[in-house]
Amino acid sequence: MEGLMAHAGAQKLLRGDLAQIPPPEPTDTFKPISHATLVNQVIEGLSFRHINVVRDEYAVSEDGMKLFGVMDLEQGFDGARYSLGLRNANDKSMRLALTVGYRVFICDNMAFHGDFTPVLAKHSKHFVLADAIDIGLGRMQRNFDPMRKQIEGWQAKQLTDGTAKNIIYDAFLDDELALPRHLLRPVHNAYFDPQYPEFQPRTIWSLTNAFTTALKELDAIPQFKATAKLGQFFTTLN
Repeated sequence: MEGLMAHAGAQKLLRGDLAQIPPPEPTDTFKPISHATLVNQVIEGLSFRHINVVRDEYAVSEDGMKLFGVMDLEQGFDGARYSLGLRNANDKSMRLALTVGYRVFICDNMAFHGDFTPVLAKHSKHFVLADAIDIGLGRMQRNFDPMRKQIEGWQAKQLTDGTAKNIIYDAFLDDELALPRHLLRPVHNAYFDPQYPEFQPRTIWSLTNAFTTALKELDAIPQFKATAKLGQFFTTLN
């Protein structure tokens, strides 16, 4: 699996391995959530909606506190499959959240459509995971059709070489994206000299795939964060 790569600072795990990572003890104000419990609840929630998971990947931080994962779903559109991104943190560093995305068949590139959307404010003692997951999956499912339409728009949107270079330049100067500068050349090369004929057209869709191709060089957790923020960046170009 190429979509998530775990190196220093993160460990790539199979779904069954998550059960070996116990959550910390709860406090009066904070209710940790087992990574395995979260993943199983999401898969159960998807099943209730008649959505099957065809592939899933997970990366856990070195201390086991933070989880990032991606589930590729049976549903999709021309050349790609819908995906669900999830994150969890038992060290209070970030909120439990989901995001919708896609997996491109041709190059096995993974991208998220936007940043992670918290499903509830925090892991409070009144937090009900099943309710939170139901809310999050409802939001995700409502984004399927708008995401497909936006990608179809990207596929139709032609770019001049100058415009493409400006977008690449702006992306690497964007403080919110915070892309590593050493990826600028790989993005440029993947767009102007694409590996796959499907990305020969000079379109926004081809450019997004140039970015996600380059981001595959990153470690698992930085890659996850960058692909989510990249989705927001490209959405603003419409």
